[in-house]
Amino acid sequence: MSDTGDNMASAEDRILAGVFHKLPLSLVRGKGAMVWDAEGKEYVDCMGGYGVAIVGHANPEVVNAITRQANELITCHGSIYNNMRADFLQKLVEIAPKNMGRVFLSSSGAEAVECALKLAKKQTRRNEIVALGGGYHGKTMGALSVTWNPKYREPFAPLMPGVQFAPLGDLEKLRELVSEKTAAVILEPIQGETGIHLPPDGYLDGIRELCSERDVLLIHDEIQSGFGRTGRIWAAQHWNIVPDILCLGKGIAGGLPIGATLAKEEVMSAFKPGDHSGTFGGNPLVCAAGSASVEFLRREKLEERAKTRGNILKQGLVELAKKHRIVREVRGLGLMLAMELRFEVRDIILEALTKGVILLYSGRNILRFLPPLVIEEEQVKKVLETLDEVLTEEERRRGV
Repeated sequence: MSDTGDNMASAEDRILAGVFHKLPLSLVRGKGAMVWDAEGKEYVDCMGGYGVAIVGHANPEVVNAITRQANELITCHGSIYNNMRADFLQKLVEIAPKNMGRVFLSSSGAEAVECALKLAKKQTRRNEIVALGGGYHGKTMGALSVTWNPKYREPFAPLMPGVQFAPLGDLEKLRELVSEKTAAVILEPIQGETGIHLPPDGYLDGIRELCSERDVLLIHDEIQSGFGRTGRIWAAQHWNIVPDILCLGKGIAGGLPIGATLAKEEVMSAFKPGDHSGTFGGNPLVCAAGSASVEFLRREKLEERAKTRGNILKQGLVELAKKHRIVREVRGLGLMLAMELRFEVRDIILEALTKGVILLYSGRNILRFLPPLVIEEEQVKKVLETLDEVLTEEERRRGV
């Protein structure tokens, strides 16, 4: 890194809480699927802010919307009506799954999950939640309670009581766990943090049927998989499943902090004034960015772009898997993809950085790909060529 980059790193390491695994990289600018470091070196960004940069870094329409709104009104509490909030809410429910016409706005995906859990308990008057093995829903106390990985949960026990985990794909075990005390089943239609795992055939249908049969609410966490990422606007559309509550976040406001909890009218009506609130949720600045993002998504048909670019990237990854013996598996949909290796991926990520590609990990041995949906074919080609070089070097180093 340059002196400027070193200064950034030094300040963050000295002052910021040490909770992030840092890469030796200081970014100062972005455009589309590209970012630049403090020395001016460019990178194809397959991390995308952990999936946030869906409409691209510094999307001009989002930037213009933020600039206009910053000159008008930045904050407006939810107890007062606001034009930008009303506009964004209408745009969001227009692309939402069928009958998901009520929304609570917050500032992060984890907050969206917190809202969903409270709503489910209030609406059903039950106090137990069933989550899935491998699921990840955030690290605030409620969201952490339904996040599967013990390494995240155990240091902060006791957490929210009444949470049980069913193994992914085991519908019979789920049936055993869902009881008259169960308020909701929460799941990611495609699991992200644990390595991009798709559900087995018929599994999501079986969960939907079970929840309807036992009058249990179904919560879908599409914080990572939603907003066009998988080749459909919502990942659950691949299986024609509609939940009762939907949690959103990450890129739906073009990069600004946002969370949204959507629900059917009969579910959201359980909330009464004072039951749940937040100071910053639905502020005009974020809502302006959200409206611009939704408009861009719809006009540019980003879900179709994710499908076509994703097919190119996935096919390229599959070809690399055939060529390189250290690759175990490629999986995913659209531009939500994973390549599982037989060894840890840290050295591969660091080597790719030197060649101008930012990769993301998912566990110790999985590369995860969450690039902006505006990524160009030439940029996809660059990623594949770089990965080929890095895998070749890694095999040579390991004598494979």
